[in-house]
Amino acid sequence: MASWNSVPLEVLYNVLGWIAFVSWSISFYPQVILNFRRKSVVGLNFDFVVLNLTKHSSYLIYNASMFFSCAVQRQYHNRYGKNEMIPVAANDVAFSTHALLLTAFTLFQISIYDRGNQKVSKIAIAIVSVAWLSVAVCVFVAIPKHSWLWLVSCFNGLQVAMTVTKYIPQAVMNFRRKSTVGFSIGNILLDLFGGLTNYGQMAVQSIDQHSWVNFYGNIGKTLLSLVSIFFDILFILQHYVLYPSTKEVVSPKFDVEEPRDIQGR
Repeated sequence: MASWNSVPLEVLYNVLGWIAFVSWSISFYPQVILNFRRKSVVGLNFDFVVLNLTKHSSYLIYNASMFFSCAVQRQYHNRYGKNEMIPVAANDVAFSTHALLLTAFTLFQISIYDRGNQKVSKIAIAIVSVAWLSVAVCVFVAIPKHSWLWLVSCFNGLQVAMTVTKYIPQAVMNFRRKSTVGFSIGNILLDLFGGLTNYGQMAVQSIDQHSWVNFYGNIGKTLLSLVSIFFDILFILQHYVLYPSTKEVVSPKFDVEEPRDIQGR
């Protein structure tokens, strides 16, 4: 089994990992609190939440399998080398579990608060249906061959696809409304910080091991950070530069007048 070459780097790795976990975990609360205060979810794209639920479900399956399954870890070492460390840490599993629960709670808020005329699009429903049907096929293919690493990689691929896809509906919705009212910028700022520290954690491990397998051996985590950072920067630009909240906004799409958000969220 692989071990750390530098104690300071090991400590830094764990510190960065838990900082990312705390930042990402807290990032779910500003939106939940904003929904509660407004008693409305107008401005929050429902497709974003539904796709996010699929993303975190598949990501939890991947992380838990990589972290707890001896069979998956054995196949990983057979493929990438016995000296390579498993690229999933305890904070990854903790984050996935927490993220799934908070996303499910946000979906619950959507069901009880004012929604205007918003609803989940047929496109989002189709994407989610195809996604889970695809991994179901992967399960049937993997079982006879005992290809457990390949199977969890399918779940990892699904979460990457959902990460790439989930931000688009919210970004388009902000563009069409010319407003980010109802969508918490606190969520985005914390998500950006979490993405940067998560990427730093992976870099620290690679430096210690003198190997970049950590990046391409866990391509999902690598792409997760890069894609999240890109869209976070886009949302920050939309909120602070393109559509600053300075007055009441009437949504042309939902015909719901949105009260001015004093905190600019």
